[in-house]
Amino acid sequence: MSRDERPLETELTLAHVPPEIEAGVLELVGLLPNSSNYTFLARASLPARQGSDGGQALAVYKPQRGESPLWDFPEGSLGRREVAAFLVSVALGWPNVPPTVLREGPEGAGSVQLFVPFEPQEHYFTLNERFPDSFREIAAFDLLVNNADRKGGHCLLGEDGRIWAIDHGVCFHEEPKLRTVIWEFMGEPIPQSLVDDVGSFAESLARGGQPCEQLGGLLTDAEVAALRRRVDDLVASPSYPPPLGERPYPWPPI
Repeated sequence: MSRDERPLETELTLAHVPPEIEAGVLELVGLLPNSSNYTFLARASLPARQGSDGGQALAVYKPQRGESPLWDFPEGSLGRREVAAFLVSVALGWPNVPPTVLREGPEGAGSVQLFVPFEPQEHYFTLNERFPDSFREIAAFDLLVNNADRKGGHCLLGEDGRIWAIDHGVCFHEEPKLRTVIWEFMGEPIPQSLVDDVGSFAESLARGGQPCEQLGGLLTDAEVAALRRRVDDLVASPSYPPPLGERPYPWPPI
């Protein structure tokens, strides 16, 4: 059985993941609008136990069987890419990607991500001048994960005052696919603090430790190798690139 035919399973047990998201019972609240794939708002609940009232959290649930086929990404792989992006953000320490796991739900296996309350009128184009450092992080992250669809609406202003990056289902292709609305930093040096973090990530990948093992369960060998090359290239040449290729911008932009 190929990796793309395997059930969506993982033993992700990072402390960053709330237990409700990892193991709570999922109850569908409704479909979220303006999504190209079936995307549900769900309530994740843990049962009350002795000495505990349990807990609840809202989640974004994307079942594998609700993914629209894409010509350039393997069918049924988008949920794994969502989790891989979260793992990379954890390894780097930035940007803010909501905790995301692969697990079973009411509509079958899929990705389950903590829902972040946000300001619906805000997006990249209204936020970029107020949060330039956050978007420098996101731009560097997108370069590493080879994000093929960084729309303005995938950057949220959380009610906590932080910028959150979401929707990473079309990342990690082994071929260059970077499509983003964030190009104003082109030619600018990537901040040294970010380069240092990427260097540490490169060392952990080279050692073949936990990040490499976890990513290897989510991506193909060729995709992991391509990620390692992009990581090494950023450390060797730490500057934001100009738009490349025929389609450097996503559509629609928001």
